[in-house]
Amino acid sequence: MNTIEIQNLARRFGRTTAIDDLSLMVPEGSVFALLGPNGAGKTTTIKILMNFIPPTSGRATVLGVDSQKLGRNERSQIGYVSENQILPLWMTVRGLLDYCRPFYPTCDRELEKTLLRKFDLPEDRRLKDLSRGMLMKAALLCALAYRPRLLVLDEPFSGLDPVIRDEFVQGILEATELGNWTVFISSHDIEEVERLADHIGLIDRGRTKLNESSESLLTRFRRFEVILPGSAAALHDLPPAWLLPDQVGDRMVFVDSQYSPTATETACQQRYPGAVVTSAPMSLREIFLTLSRTSRKTPNGTAL
Repeated sequence: MNTIEIQNLARRFGRTTAIDDLSLMVPEGSVFALLGPNGAGKTTTIKILMNFIPPTSGRATVLGVDSQKLGRNERSQIGYVSENQILPLWMTVRGLLDYCRPFYPTCDRELEKTLLRKFDLPEDRRLKDLSRGMLMKAALLCALAYRPRLLVLDEPFSGLDPVIRDEFVQGILEATELGNWTVFISSHDIEEVERLADHIGLIDRGRTKLNESSESLLTRFRRFEVILPGSAAALHDLPPAWLLPDQVGDRMVFVDSQYSPTATETACQQRYPGAVVTSAPMSLREIFLTLSRTSRKTPNGTAL
């Protein structure tokens, strides 16, 4: 079952197309990261999912309900934390919890106490006196305390210093162990996302580039270096899955986006007899950069 389903979604603002034929599936119980460069359409996608704005065309469902028909029942099962979230700064942390609790019948007081301890939040301090990192923790606490089925995080790491960012990530990781919920993160902070996500969606120019598990993604991408027996040009008629090929002298490098054990090595040896072939796994950040650069050379942002 999918917590979120997006089918052929489009959103235009006048002559500007923010999302164009976007399709994504977010499995129930997953930690799903929506990645993409600035202007890719991440925030617009979340606004449609939360029914802040309607789509121009296409359809999105959240918790099995059309996003344009989200009602009180569905909203009470969704936690939302955004970098631009407006909080009542005159309230204390305890006052904020007391204020939010009546809106959510599933609020878990014991979980609330546990998270207060884990996040090390001062209950009696006013929100206006908290650092940005502590404010984000307070917003996350309020979102988690009622055990939402879906937690949406829109650029949650923006502006946080490394220590607070690490504590925030650790808080999310620990919280996911305390409940069975789906987490949907929109971010361009690849290093932090890599620690959290088990599913990745990549969009660029409003179009889907990929939508798969982190394990599958990290397995099928691999960086290759080929030391050629001569310095003749080797970049013609390469397989489409060999991305960003480059050659300097007798050294050729490329990224295989459809790697399988021994297959690429064998293909290299057949093409370039006597070549020395080595490969190395790639991080999520390296894969993201590869796809982003490839997208600039691929018509219409074709999925890879």
